[in-house]
Amino acid sequence: MAGLSRTAPPQRLLLQCLELLRSTLVDFDTAWWGEVSASQGDAPPRNWLHGSIGLARTFAAEWNALAVVDPFARQSMDCLGEVLRSSGDDMPQDADPPELLQFCKRHDLYHCMAITVAMPRSGLMFFACLYRGPGREDFTDTEAALFGEFVPHLLGHWQYRLEQLQTAPAQNGPWDGYALAAADGSLLFVGLRVGQALAAAFPGWSGTCLPPAMLAALPATLPASLQLAGIGGMGGKACRLRLSACGPLMSISLPSPHAGPQPLAPRELSTATLYAHGRSYKEIASSLGLSPATVRTYLRSAYTQLGVKNKVELIAALHLQ
Repeated sequence: MAGLSRTAPPQRLLLQCLELLRSTLVDFDTAWWGEVSASQGDAPPRNWLHGSIGLARTFAAEWNALAVVDPFARQSMDCLGEVLRSSGDDMPQDADPPELLQFCKRHDLYHCMAITVAMPRSGLMFFACLYRGPGREDFTDTEAALFGEFVPHLLGHWQYRLEQLQTAPAQNGPWDGYALAAADGSLLFVGLRVGQALAAAFPGWSGTCLPPAMLAALPATLPASLQLAGIGGMGGKACRLRLSACGPLMSISLPSPHAGPQPLAPRELSTATLYAHGRSYKEIASSLGLSPATVRTYLRSAYTQLGVKNKVELIAALHLQ
């Protein structure tokens, strides 16, 4: 898995690792993974981002509609890091609400094995579920042990790839205000605050891909900023996202509610944060689609506006913003 995590395209890393699991360690018919939040106050549990193998495109939206009555999912979120199993062989037909039983039957979710783990600083949890249909054997103790070792390692490799791709240094802000998307709008990662902002701006948005209205409003060049109010009909306080290039991908960040005004233009901020993170002029130019000379110009401007004289002071200034 370590080799795959370095070579697989980031938008296919999780999928390819789960396929590796199926071909080498634990066989399954279908799988579902992604990011989830537990119920908070009146808000039910919600899947914010997902990938799947062999399941319908509507699977996540269907689950979100009945998440509040799913005791297995609730137990998994309450027992972080623990592999849980459930089988139709051991469950009375009236054990779960009818709508949940119909959901499981519709998608052949007869045997289930799942684990949920914390995603530090993202505001969300990462989960992975494996399924087998009727007529298959239940997941064994050995398979549960292998799965329990596999998923935390998978998440560790995934978080490392995210840190490599992130435009701003990780210490520059929590992951709950960050997201990463491919050119077609498919989301690779979304933090809780970004997910909540998109859900508020675009009613009915179900995750996985950026809302079509937002895709249509994206600026032609990056870095840039995008005001959400007025695009998707969000009421209340306006919300502005910062957009930056991450090679072929796009990073989306939401300023911290406690952050002060940003003195740098988006291109200057992207250049400065990448430089503070240890990237060379050539690497920054490649990542942002600029020339090395332009990178040096933006960096000089950032130094002047922030009032710093060296990289140590630059890192401190960016950390305080």
